[in-house]
Amino acid sequence: MERSTESNAVREAVRARYAAAASAVTQATPSSADAALTGLQSAGCCGSAADSGSCCSPANSSVITQDLYAIDEVAALPSTAVLASLGCGNPTALAELKPGETVLDLGSGGGIDVLLSARRVGPTGFAYGLDMTDEMLTLARRNAAEHSAKNVEFLKGEIEAIPLPDSSVDVVISNCVINLSADKGQVLREAFRVLRPGGRFAVSDVIVQGELPADVRGNMELWAGCIAGALEETTYRQLLADAGFRDVEVEVTRVYDASSTLPVDAGRLVSAFVRATRLTD
Repeated sequence: MERSTESNAVREAVRARYAAAASAVTQATPSSADAALTGLQSAGCCGSAADSGSCCSPANSSVITQDLYAIDEVAALPSTAVLASLGCGNPTALAELKPGETVLDLGSGGGIDVLLSARRVGPTGFAYGLDMTDEMLTLARRNAAEHSAKNVEFLKGEIEAIPLPDSSVDVVISNCVINLSADKGQVLREAFRVLRPGGRFAVSDVIVQGELPADVRGNMELWAGCIAGALEETTYRQLLADAGFRDVEVEVTRVYDASSTLPVDAGRLVSAFVRATRLTD
């Protein structure tokens, strides 16, 4: 399937931004890693908290990234896994993972949610991470080795074309990544495909309650910054239903002020837990 020029532009903007984030984390000093662990405030879904073109700008960073993970959850993880956490929620808690389950994290970044998932599903379970960015995959694999995690694997690929067979996982999670895709319907169809009957979709994502202006939707920097690609809640629900999911739930967890980020009235931008189920055949 041929990609549109816009899709390619979005993909490359996202890839460049997250490659830069991985490189920055890799080069971080021990003191900066310790600060991240203490404050539990990483860069957020869109890179630097100082970036005025992101949902994680100074006015919003503490609201969006603070207290996503409990101290005891991350205390034993490599500091670089915590530093590279660019999410807007804690999908590992949302998904209520059980021992023996197989989990897939879409857009796994530095690996924090994969490592936490692997711990929750235990030695009889397994956790996959999928990412398209070489720098993030290198960082994640290094973090897994440092953590001596045996029941994990990081795959290179795009979330619109998951490199796993049909009905191969019990749970699909993701943390502020689906909003970065230019073809979210395809992402959700792929998530449905790889889930086993009875499987669960449980993601943290940024959504908009209202309308985003066309000039915002077309801004590549704001796509990479988790804003321009955010779905309207009704559209998100419909795309999940169209993909075959049932029991769709959207729970708002954080609200942030678009007026402090964008020079327009862009509705209410929120972080949310999005849940759905692939019913048994």
